[in-house]
Amino acid sequence: MTVAKLLISLFVLLFLLPLGTHAAWWTAQTHPSSFAEADWSASGVLPSAKAEPDAVVHILAGRTGRWKGIFAHHSWIVVNPRGAARYTRYEVVGWGNPVRTDAYAPDGRWYSDTPVIIATLRGEAAERAIPRIREAVASYPYAARGSYTIWPGPNSNTFVATIVRAVPELATGLLPTALGKDFAGSWLYAGNTPSRTGWQVSLNGAAGVSVGWVEGVEINLFGLVAGLDIRRPALKLPGWGRIGLSTG
Repeated sequence: MTVAKLLISLFVLLFLLPLGTHAAWWTAQTHPSSFAEADWSASGVLPSAKAEPDAVVHILAGRTGRWKGIFAHHSWIVVNPRGAARYTRYEVVGWGNPVRTDAYAPDGRWYSDTPVIIATLRGEAAERAIPRIREAVASYPYAARGSYTIWPGPNSNTFVATIVRAVPELATGLLPTALGKDFAGSWLYAGNTPSRTGWQVSLNGAAGVSVGWVEGVEINLFGLVAGLDIRRPALKLPGWGRIGLSTG
């Protein structure tokens, strides 16, 4: 087999086949037809803030709506300082001013999809992280109206990735289906992975390679990620995301 045929075969096996099967499964499901028809209510995934006596930080994600759900999750971050009576939710959306605080319930469904918790810090680790999170939110470089770009970024997942770079302990909160997480603000980024446990090369977030202890091995083509997680054994496949022994 020639190198060209091998590369084409790998592209089909690692990218087109998983994406095609997920597209078929997704389109067979029932989804709300519009923003107005979708359910955005609290899902009950998080306990009440008063039931969390110690500081806590969560990253959550829900599938995006309609055809975009084939490809991607929407991610956001929730913080609760020690003794606080309520959570604070931070995220970026694609309309109006991108950066939003408490626009939805902390664990609100996203386009009717029940979110999953994909990273958590508690206690002293959360206490140390919350000031850095708030600083990263305040200094987010794509906060101006009209700066949101669905692909390759900056988008909601770029926002969470920016926070994660400020708080590497949360790096497990970047799903392979967090389309936009690899957008770094320049045509060429070569440096540390968000967890600072490896190295990443990214071409405007649309193509690249990451190798790190936390991130595992990831190949990004057009924002779609295929790879292997060794630390927490799992495959990473376009559309499907992580398929393995753990979701964290």
